[in-house]
Amino acid sequence: MARQELARFLRERRAGLHPQTVGLPPGTDRRTPGLRREEVAELAHMSVDYYIRLEQARGPRPSPRVLDALAGALRLAPAERSHLFHLAGSAAPPPGGTAVRRVRPHVARLLERLPDTAAIVTDAAYGLVAWNPLAQLLLGGDLGLGTTNLARRRFLGQGRMYESSRAEETGHIVVARLRRAAERYPHDAQLSALLEELRAGSEDFRRIWAAHPVHAPGHRTKLLDHPELGRLRLNCDVLLVPEDDQEVVLVTADPGSPSARRIAELAARS
Repeated sequence: MARQELARFLRERRAGLHPQTVGLPPGTDRRTPGLRREEVAELAHMSVDYYIRLEQARGPRPSPRVLDALAGALRLAPAERSHLFHLAGSAAPPPGGTAVRRVRPHVARLLERLPDTAAIVTDAAYGLVAWNPLAQLLLGGDLGLGTTNLARRRFLGQGRMYESSRAEETGHIVVARLRRAAERYPHDAQLSALLEELRAGSEDFRRIWAAHPVHAPGHRTKLLDHPELGRLRLNCDVLLVPEDDQEVVLVTADPGSPSARRIAELAARS
């Protein structure tokens, strides 16, 4: 959390907001432009002392709910709202309170421009929202149906991908992301139903959930047993789409390796 930068950002946005913009009278006794701290606190439904501590870089890390309230009180534009969450060290959920389950056109076009790289896009609840032809050939299963959820595959065996190594690590990564999603989207009915389904159907899920795992997206390697290509050593790299809380996963092999040659053969079919 960048406390000093967050405090400066709040002060600057408060000073640049006219009282009339938020329905307050302009008044004649204002010594400085913009809103008073008390007015921002009231608009955000928080204590004045807590808001003052944030502006003085003395406050605790604000929760996503507090940040969302501040973004509304300060009338932040979408880019400013995302920046506020970034300064507080929190991923910004899209406005509306539910996970975004449609991929942006420019992200979909990115996948199309990667014919030699298997690529998929997952939403905050591990629903598969986009993929390219090579990903379907490599990862198999029900990708083409558009109903795949990778958390269900991992814990419930529904449309499971080809068996791969590091299943335990994958389970911790999946649960860590689902925990973050549950915090950001407490009113998302579809996410809540998924979590209940996983709790009811998987003792493994319940065990890992109780451990409160924490994982950051990044580079992973895994071994995957493909029914035609045999064992493949793969690299998985994640690109974030922060405005939609989505991840683009790029699946490749080391250049010149036997796995890379086999994937190239597979790509020729796509």
